[in-house]
Amino acid sequence: MEQLAVFENYIDSFEITPEIVKESGFRKSPPDFYCLIAENEGKIAGILVYYFLPYTAQNKPAIYMKELYVDERFRGRKIGEQLMNALKAEAQRNNCSQIKWTVAPWNDAGQKFYKRLGAKENKDWLNYEWKV
Repeated sequence: MEQLAVFENYIDSFEITPEIVKESGFRKSPPDFYCLIAENEGKIAGILVYYFLPYTAQNKPAIYMKELYVDERFRGRKIGEQLMNALKAEAQRNNCSQIKWTVAPWNDAGQKFYKRLGAKENKDWLNYEWKV
């Protein structure tokens, strides 16, 4: 997650620690998030963090993908695609209507990757933030 914060230029505000991840994702029931991990030769090659949105207009849950990151050393090996396919299978197992996520406008490689998988850009909605 820290490598993703560096890649996406928000490392100055990054506050996630291993203890927070353990507590929020693995000790808490239900967890705040779920995580898929790709390993290669005993090393973490990629991660995909997601959570469920229980109520949608389709009266089915949806999945929100919060983070997808493949370590630079392992890019080009279809690890991101495998993680996305695992997430799609998770969505189908949980009767989800869709998977949602955002992509930074400067991340051309990410946008190409998602389009290659068949994802469509949603231009119907604008993202807003309200700092508290």
